[in-house]
Amino acid sequence: MKKFMNWLEKSFAPAMNKIVSNPWVAAVSQAMMKSIPFILVGSLIYFYNVFVSYIPGLPNLGPIADYSFGFMALFTAFLIPYDLMELKHRNKFQVSAGLLSVAAFIMFLRPTFDKNYFMSVNYGCFGPTGIMVAMVSGLFVAFVFNSWTRFKFFEDSTTIPDFLVNWFNTMVPIFLTLLFIMIVNNFGFSLLNSVNAVFLPLAKAGQSYPGMIFMCLTPAILYSCGISSWAFGAISTPVFMAGIAANIAAIQAGGVATNIVTSETVFTAALITMGGMGATLPLVVQMMFSKAKKLKVLGRVCLGPSIFNINEPVVYGTPIAFNPILMLPMWINSIVGPTIIYFGMRWGLLNIPGKMIQVGQIPAPISSVMITQDWRAVIFYIVLFVLYFIIWRPFFKVYEKQCMTD
Repeated sequence: MKKFMNWLEKSFAPAMNKIVSNPWVAAVSQAMMKSIPFILVGSLIYFYNVFVSYIPGLPNLGPIADYSFGFMALFTAFLIPYDLMELKHRNKFQVSAGLLSVAAFIMFLRPTFDKNYFMSVNYGCFGPTGIMVAMVSGLFVAFVFNSWTRFKFFEDSTTIPDFLVNWFNTMVPIFLTLLFIMIVNNFGFSLLNSVNAVFLPLAKAGQSYPGMIFMCLTPAILYSCGISSWAFGAISTPVFMAGIAANIAAIQAGGVATNIVTSETVFTAALITMGGMGATLPLVVQMMFSKAKKLKVLGRVCLGPSIFNINEPVVYGTPIAFNPILMLPMWINSIVGPTIIYFGMRWGLLNIPGKMIQVGQIPAPISSVMITQDWRAVIFYIVLFVLYFIIWRPFFKVYEKQCMTD
């Protein structure tokens, strides 16, 4: 175990931190994080619509969701090159790169124009449906801008005014980018179809049982190694968004939700992340009654946040991070919980979420019933709490004994 922990601390964690700190990866991750307030606003409207279904007289707030969550792809297209220019220390090109990316994204969607020059484009592509296109478009624009501006044409000139140099170094990548998209569009190329062809198998794989385990276990491992689980959002968010968008569309068309692997299932329902990633609430409950004074105090301090599925205090305060005794049950829970929920939903024992509500700080089992629209979620909550409690128990007792002898 000591050798394993040394490897985690000295090899694995530094390597992963190096990867997630790479500007190209970090730009995508930051773009996702900056979009979270808009996702949450949309989530609140979907939450509000739950009450509308019971009280039809309430006003329609749908446009708020349409112009927040519904523009997710558009926001992502702007933010990726904007953030990359900052990370590459080319701050004066941030806004230009972001605006170009928005134009490139819409151009890649190949809108049509009628005789009155009214533009027609699939509105759904501005939301989660088009988020993959937005990511590709944003990274492409970032690549063009970064490649051009690194040469610093005329920047050392003493005869050309700075504003003309900046104009030149901004105009060229804009022209080259739009020219390239115009040419490939004229040849019948569709980035939307191409991205779907590439990522559809990945999205389908993400909706499988192994995909569920991958989406839950990987961020838990990163988290326990001191690496922010938000870094994994660049991978998980598109899968989650595509899944819940398809569920919503299916229900609106009179069908049923079929995609299990969504943020609603993994986070908002708080069955898999009971108390936070790795299901730490049962651990906190045990800590509250610990014989070790340190753990008892921490347990009582962490209870409030844990009820609202915020587990940074217990992860870094106990600590779980880089603690070989407590890391392992966190990983086990990230396999056991997703397994039970996945097959419970697949076998029809629990409803699959069909509404987008991504406010992860709603206490369970209230959130569990609200998300699934299924009172059986309470039974799942009780069963999972007991299982998580049992899984944490032997590891907790070993760590408690260590704390008492320290």
